[in-house]
Amino acid sequence: MESLLAAPPSIRASFAAAGARGRSLPPSRVATLAGARARPLRCAAKDYLLEEMAQDDMLNATELVQWENGKSINDIAASQGIRIRRHCRPTATLKEIEEELGTPRNILEKIIWEKEIEVAEGHAKIPMKDVIQAAMQAPPSRDFFGALAAAYKLNGVPALIAEVKKASPSRGVLRENFNPVEIGQAYEKNGAACLSILTDEKYFQGSFENLEKVRKSGVKCPLLCKEFVIDKWQIYYARSKGADAVLLIAAVLPDLDIKYFLRICKEFGMTALIEVHDEREMERVLKINGVQLIGINNRSLGVVGESGLFTPDDVAYVQNAGVSAVLVGESLVKQEDPGRGISGLYGKELLH
Repeated sequence: MESLLAAPPSIRASFAAAGARGRSLPPSRVATLAGARARPLRCAAKDYLLEEMAQDDMLNATELVQWENGKSINDIAASQGIRIRRHCRPTATLKEIEEELGTPRNILEKIIWEKEIEVAEGHAKIPMKDVIQAAMQAPPSRDFFGALAAAYKLNGVPALIAEVKKASPSRGVLRENFNPVEIGQAYEKNGAACLSILTDEKYFQGSFENLEKVRKSGVKCPLLCKEFVIDKWQIYYARSKGADAVLLIAAVLPDLDIKYFLRICKEFGMTALIEVHDEREMERVLKINGVQLIGINNRSLGVVGESGLFTPDDVAYVQNAGVSAVLVGESLVKQEDPGRGISGLYGKELLH
């Protein structure tokens, strides 16, 4: 796992010394993209971490100062109001993790604990250098943010991000006859500005294969990879499968990770949708440079519910609150014809 804030104390001490010396290192040992600066890594080998971080302009970030002084990743996250803990033990079993930390506090924390293990397995199957190369060879990304802005201007109502979603932890299977390509094409035909593709397998029965299928199906809408991102590997992998945008959850990611992941997205022309659950998270995110798109999630972290938009009145309510786009899954995908469900949601046909 690559966690800038999850390295052992010995690496912290060495890193602090390297930073103080302003160490200059051979370019061949530093991973860069398209001439960009070296990037901080998350749980990398000692020398690689030092080389990357000694040259990075985020060196003096508050989180790194705390990290150098021995503060744990969970303590740093908690100081920012983040309640989701990380175990940073990708080779451990969930049983071993729960023996150390206790049971997960809520469903999101449980998902993140399992995601740490899953992402480590992804690293093992497709090394970072290979997934970066695949991302660089993918066709150019599409303008997710621009598509939403154009749809809002055209229709005068919040633009629609229609979600291709088979199941959820609380509702179970939402659609037995689930064909992601047919659903995506129906959404686009009926005015969706963008599509959201669930890629989490265990809890939402999604997959990166679904993302790739929709991208290769001829659908022109920009695609959001709806994943629980905790590692840059996931962003590169999503781009390699055709994603134009990724979801970053403020309840999970410290500010430094959000800034770092925004930088990666920018390099690939991708949009980051930053999800917040409350005012404190909103205030945090608004202070981060480069944020274009903020999503307000009305779900409780204690239980996974649904977004709750089912009628034209619901859409009007959030529009009056200043919302310019909505992400809707359940109320559409449960319809016999998910595409036609869009006109029912808005009370009119959407222009596109």
